[in-house]
Amino acid sequence: MNLYAIFTLELPITNPVVKFLLILLIILLAPIFLNRLKIPPLLGLIIAGAIVGPMGFGLIERDSGIILSGTAGLLYIMFLAGLEIDIHEFKKNRNKSLVFGMFTFLFPMFLGTLAGLYLLDLSLISSILLASMFASHTLIAYPVISKLGIGKTRSVQITVGGTLITDTLALLILAIIIGSTRGEVNAFFWIKLILSLIAFALVIIFGFPRLGRWFFKKYSDNSSQYIFVLALVFLGASLAELAGIEAIIGAFLVGLAISSLIPQTSPLMNRIEFVGNSIFIPFFLIGVGMLVDFRVFIDGWETIWVAIVMTLVAILAKWIAAFATQKTFKFSLDERRIIFGLSNAQAAATLAAVIIGYNTVIGTSESGEPIRLLSESILNGTIIMILITCTIASFAAQKGAKNIALAESIQDNATIENEISERILIPVRNQETSDELIKLSILLQSPKKKTSMYALSIINPDFQDSSAEMKAQKTLNKASETAASTDHFLIELLRYDTNVEHGISGVIHENKITDLVLGLHEKQSMEDSFLGNLTENLLSKTNTTTFIYKSSQPFDTHKRHLIFVPPFAEKELGFPFWLVKVWNIARNTGARMIFYVSPDTRSYLEEILKKHPIRMEFRPFPDWEGLENLNIILKPDDNLIMVLSRKGESSYHPSLERVPNLINVWLKKHSFILIYPNQPKAIGMPMMDMMHGSLIGPIERLDYTSRLLNSLFRRK
Repeated sequence: MNLYAIFTLELPITNPVVKFLLILLIILLAPIFLNRLKIPPLLGLIIAGAIVGPMGFGLIERDSGIILSGTAGLLYIMFLAGLEIDIHEFKKNRNKSLVFGMFTFLFPMFLGTLAGLYLLDLSLISSILLASMFASHTLIAYPVISKLGIGKTRSVQITVGGTLITDTLALLILAIIIGSTRGEVNAFFWIKLILSLIAFALVIIFGFPRLGRWFFKKYSDNSSQYIFVLALVFLGASLAELAGIEAIIGAFLVGLAISSLIPQTSPLMNRIEFVGNSIFIPFFLIGVGMLVDFRVFIDGWETIWVAIVMTLVAILAKWIAAFATQKTFKFSLDERRIIFGLSNAQAAATLAAVIIGYNTVIGTSESGEPIRLLSESILNGTIIMILITCTIASFAAQKGAKNIALAESIQDNATIENEISERILIPVRNQETSDELIKLSILLQSPKKKTSMYALSIINPDFQDSSAEMKAQKTLNKASETAASTDHFLIELLRYDTNVEHGISGVIHENKITDLVLGLHEKQSMEDSFLGNLTENLLSKTNTTTFIYKSSQPFDTHKRHLIFVPPFAEKELGFPFWLVKVWNIARNTGARMIFYVSPDTRSYLEEILKKHPIRMEFRPFPDWEGLENLNIILKPDDNLIMVLSRKGESSYHPSLERVPNLINVWLKKHSFILIYPNQPKAIGMPMMDMMHGSLIGPIERLDYTSRLLNSLFRRK
């Protein structure tokens, strides 16, 4: 292809190279230029699509390629919404989601039906179909919410949950109306619909997580995992259509079903969000813009009137639903803005309904013209409604989200001086084990907290091995790449020391390390202990919270974490520091945490964790002889977390010395983490010195621990 063929263009552009280049330039430049006018980026892409589309300057045709990419983008939005839902919060707010879902369905249905009958002079069946278009909505503003880091707030969780309800009901009404026009609504229709929906839901909710866990355990290649997830999204969407509902419901349920397998801090999540926000979602927004036809305003008064009625009814109904939700649950003004902004945009299901209604012919006029379920003026009015509702939704969601994010930022800055920063050290020896140690360290990090991660490699200068430094640096670089794939920065430390133990302890003191993450020692001879002489010496000479990790499968694929906490652990000063790390694992993975604790420790934990709920349950701590049955207690895909103790601490028991050997004998095929809490002198806080030795009472200790944990948790 020569330059003349490239630069002598006919409209619309058909050259795939130039066409793709133009779309990339729109994705890059439209948000930048329109952001100066305070226009949200996603709205900028819709406007750009209208300008270059067939109804604008006609530069690009809305062909099958645009439709395919746009469909993928729409499914991506719904998938991300499901993926970022906190299952625990979703279950906790399910009643509120149900209330909002019914509000945002019933109000539009009522107002839309009345508007169709009395303002647009439609038949009853056409009016109900029109109202179902108002009831559904698209989470087109969700990327804005997600980028501002408030995707897990209650207002967002409730709105996303309500979206599943109202869209499902609206699309069911669409299926019923279309079936009735064809004479298909009978007993067989209802039986088939109900059975197909049940089968679809069971396959997605129970089958996909098992399939995903198997695949992630078997294949660790980054590209394979991403393509597998993408295939699951489209498979779920296809199954939804097969069940008689819209594909977006399937994509959403897939995200909800496999969310526990893809932690927010994982490299896979980073790739999913990056590709979606960079390519797929912008394609969808541009495709929506291409539907906008500004010429409808000069086609006649009927189209303008229909567009005005549809837009006002859609906005009013969604605002009433958001207002009713705010008053019912006593939400703030900004939370109402987010609910309204997320639920006001009409796009995906609305387009599906209007196109199906327009293509459904229910008779012929006296002149032979086809009588459609929804007229051409309704079709044109829908396009204008989509543009206006997306515009209003973008501004409302952005304003509410920015205010909430700003309030959280101010609160964070107000407590930053009292915050104890995290510094995590990961000694690395080889590339095979460093990846899992880095991923665990990322999961241990507290949200919105100043955290530094250090990777350390130590070289013995007495060994004249010219390749030692090169090998050590290569291992550090690999660790940095793993951290960078999740948008985390890793500080590389290369140290020369004749004694590895001295080298690590020196780095701990020099950098004020708060947490040490070690891989399990590989036993070299019969004289070696299970932990290894290096680890045992570090535990005796350092006071930092230490995590010893042995991996038998990817951390993300564990269903449950069983945490054994010895009696009186709550009396130790290192208790809140390891507890917050376990809490971080629960929040970052969504896995169930099962605590084996004594009655006193359980009461202590319940008092603290009721303010910071996670998916958890409590079971009695077995007697010390009962630890022999670890192999019976653990199931496949379980991870053991054993809290141990150093000699002299309140929870120390001689039987703890047997734990490593028990694990070595019984749990060779299980992953586990051994936690050694820090000791008082490592913390260096006067209040903690007072607490040591029970110099203050249990109430004061609980109060102090609670205040310390409140600072450490720093929930989103």
